[in-house]
Amino acid sequence: QVQLVESGGGSVQAGGSLRLSCAASGFTGSSNCMAWFRQAPGKQRVGVAGVDSDGTTTYADAVKGRFTISQDSAKNTLFLQMNSLSSEDTAMYYCAASGERCRYYSDQIRFGVWLFGYWGQGTQVTVSS
Repeated sequence: QVQLVESGGGSVQAGGSLRLSCAASGFTGSSNCMAWFRQAPGKQRVGVAGVDSDGTTTYADAVKGRFTISQDSAKNTLFLQMNSLSSEDTAMYYCAASGERCRYYSDQIRFGVWLFGYWGQGTQVTVSS
């Protein structure tokens, strides 16, 4: 049974940092596209960072240079290091996985929510100014 469990959310002041974690279990194959999405109140869920099985990463323009996605060596845990946070980063953050290689548009990982069949329960990030 596949499980994704996020942790690390919380409240932080603008300019601060947070590190999110996602513990993944139940995946049997070697290929697995994983990503972080976020959803602010009244807005659509959007992808912010993704990583493919070969280590290829893609970031949304809104977080480039501030967020870093990574995995542990066993690929059991997904991380999102978030620096220079602003109030615009306030959202529920979700870990997602596809169970297969990422889909690409040109050389960028595609973040369509329909491409990811496995989701965590989400962790809230609140940034106060």
